[in-house]
Amino acid sequence: MKKSGKARAHTNIALIKYWGKADEALIIPMNNSLSVTLERFYTETRVTFDEALTEDQLVLNGEQVNAKESVKIKRYMEMIRKEAGITEHALIESENFVPTAAGLASSASAYAALAGACNEALQLGLSDKDLSRLARRGSGSASRSVFGGFAEWEKGQDDATSFAHSIDAKGWEDDLAMIFVVINNKSKKVSSRSGMSLTRETSRFYQYWLDHVDADLKETKEAISNKDFKRMGEVIEANGLRMHATNLGAQPPFTYLVPESYEAMRIVHECREAGLPCYFTMDAGPNVKVLIEKKNQQAIVDKFLQTFDQEQIITSDITKSGIEIIK
Repeated sequence: MKKSGKARAHTNIALIKYWGKADEALIIPMNNSLSVTLERFYTETRVTFDEALTEDQLVLNGEQVNAKESVKIKRYMEMIRKEAGITEHALIESENFVPTAAGLASSASAYAALAGACNEALQLGLSDKDLSRLARRGSGSASRSVFGGFAEWEKGQDDATSFAHSIDAKGWEDDLAMIFVVINNKSKKVSSRSGMSLTRETSRFYQYWLDHVDADLKETKEAISNKDFKRMGEVIEANGLRMHATNLGAQPPFTYLVPESYEAMRIVHECREAGLPCYFTMDAGPNVKVLIEKKNQQAIVDKFLQTFDQEQIITSDITKSGIEIIK
């Protein structure tokens, strides 16, 4: 007998960063993080458990994924079967609406959608908290994509206590948006996973980073509660720069940023001087994400278009939708 479920989940951008794992196997982070969920970028996944299948099969954007590339997914599905107490393998059909050019990793939306689809197919009846825990086992940031708007991932101490939850912004998400300045979408010389491990193990700046994250989180949540865009922006900008600074203290030192990244940051400063408040953040890559107030979107986009090409600028609203079940 076949059991099927389909879910949609959106990707998110960390405003207060997660950088480094305390437990690699369980994906328990070294620090709490806070993100915002994006309307434009999402993944839809259908999972069909079928006793006739002899192994898990993954179809991504209409194409069969080869065995080598699907190793991580198959490992994740083994964990799902163990949790659910079943033996059936599954056909996983996934579509990513995350343009490669955006320089966005789709793992957050992909694993959140997969967890949601499995929960639906197997009628597990998981709470949002437990769904977040399940998504986290595939990709840490997926724990936050279970929720729309602002979400905080509590680091916890173990599998049971490491999960994300929603932050009530009283509708402020409707007033905000994000601009993506796409600088380079080529493969990184240092993967996020390798960069996290190397920095945590060798960077002389890493402890300084950890020592300031809790204060950054507290201030950001207060700013969200007060709808204080300037204060939130100042904190998330400093947090992102501090994260990237830890990489320069690693042995050997490395950086994800390139000259064009700094050029995008310069334009953000120019916008602020022109009375257009906006604030940047960067993940483990050169692309720059700019948090804006929606009322200023076109004026800020126009500023970037003076330096960057049209195809390098992508915008997205913030969504308040968490995981959605698709019938």
